[in-house]
Amino acid sequence: MLQSRTRSIPFFNYSGAFAAQESAYLAMLSDVIRRGAFIQQRDLAEFEAHLAEYLGVKHAIGVGNATDGLIMAFRAAGIGAGDEVIFPSHTMVASPASAAHCGATPVPVDMGPDHLIDPEAIEAAITPRTRAILPVHLNGRTCEMDPILEIARRHDLLIIEDAAQGLGSRYKGQLAGTFGVAAAYSFYPAKILGCFGDGGAVVTSDDEVARKIRLLRDHGRNDDGDVETWGLNSRLDNFQAAVLDFQFANYGDIIDHRRALATVYESELGSLSQLVLPPAPDADADHFDVFQNYELEADDRDGLRAFLKSEGIGTLIQWGGKAVHQFTKLGFTQQLPRTERFFERCLMLPMNMMVTEDDARYIADRVRHFYGA
Repeated sequence: MLQSRTRSIPFFNYSGAFAAQESAYLAMLSDVIRRGAFIQQRDLAEFEAHLAEYLGVKHAIGVGNATDGLIMAFRAAGIGAGDEVIFPSHTMVASPASAAHCGATPVPVDMGPDHLIDPEAIEAAITPRTRAILPVHLNGRTCEMDPILEIARRHDLLIIEDAAQGLGSRYKGQLAGTFGVAAAYSFYPAKILGCFGDGGAVVTSDDEVARKIRLLRDHGRNDDGDVETWGLNSRLDNFQAAVLDFQFANYGDIIDHRRALATVYESELGSLSQLVLPPAPDADADHFDVFQNYELEADDRDGLRAFLKSEGIGTLIQWGGKAVHQFTKLGFTQQLPRTERFFERCLMLPMNMMVTEDDARYIADRVRHFYGA
C-alpha cells in the first residue's frame, strides 16, 4: 500500500493539457494567423484526410461539434418528422437531441450488462415508425454491433453511430464509427483527441451522404457558392484542426497510456467487492477499449466521492447524475431499471494524459482505504 499523502489530481486538468505542449501550440497558432488560414484551409483538409485514412472510410468531414455532426448525419440520411430513433438512455442528452432537431422522436431504451445499449431492448422498442438506431459507443468502448446490425437488417433500419467517445475503439477488429451509414466524433477538450474548444467530425463511406453533409456544414452552399438547401454554420475551425492533427500523429501512444492507467486501476481495485469495474484491457477478445473515461459502479458512491475530494482527487458523475429519460420535462415516461440503478452508483475516476501511473496507484490506494481494504 502506498503511504497516504494528499496531492491534487483534478478530474481533468484543462490548463495542463495546453502546458504539456505549449511551445508547439503557440507556434501553430502563430502560423495559422500569419497565413490568414482561419476557415476550411489546408490544416483542416490534412486532418480530415488523416482521420479518414485511420478509420478506413471514404470521407471525414470536420464540423463545429459532434451534436451538429449527428444532426447533419440524420438529415443527410433522410431522417425527419414522423420517424422514431432508438437510443440508449445512458448517454448525454446531445445524442437524442440530434434526432429531435431533425423532427424525429427519440425513443430511449435500457442498457445491457456492458452499460451500453441493450440489443434486446432495441428489438422490443421497434414500431412501424422506427427508422434508425443510434448506438452510443460510450467511455471508449464499442457497442455489441453484431446483434444490432442484425436487428437493423431484419427491420430495414438505418444505423447512425454516436462515436463521440469512441475514436480508436474496436469491436471484432472494426473501428467504432464505421458500422453504419455515418458517425460523429467529438473533439471537446476532455476527449481522447481534444482541441481547445468545440470540434467534431462526421465520417461516412457513402458519397451522397458526404456531399449532403458538406452542404449542411456550410450554409447549404456547394463548391460554386450556389445554395442547394437550408444548412448550418458548423465548420471545424482551422486552428483547431491543426491542433488535432498534431495530436493525432501520436494517437497510438495516447491510447496506450490510457490502457496502462486502466490496467493499474484493474490491478489495484479488481478485488474490491464494493466496486464494479469496466472490463480490463484485453479482458474480452471481441473488444479493444480506449478508455475515454474510467466509469465504475460503487457502493456508497457519494461517500466515496466526498472522501476522494478530501484527498485531492477529482471525480465526475456524468450528466448531472441523470439518464436522458429521467429528464421528464422532455416528455419521457419510460422506466428503465438497469439504467436507473446504474445512475445511483456510477462514478468516474481520473483518466487522461495528465494522470500518471503513480497517480492512478495513489487514487486506487485511497479508494481501498475508504473501503477498509
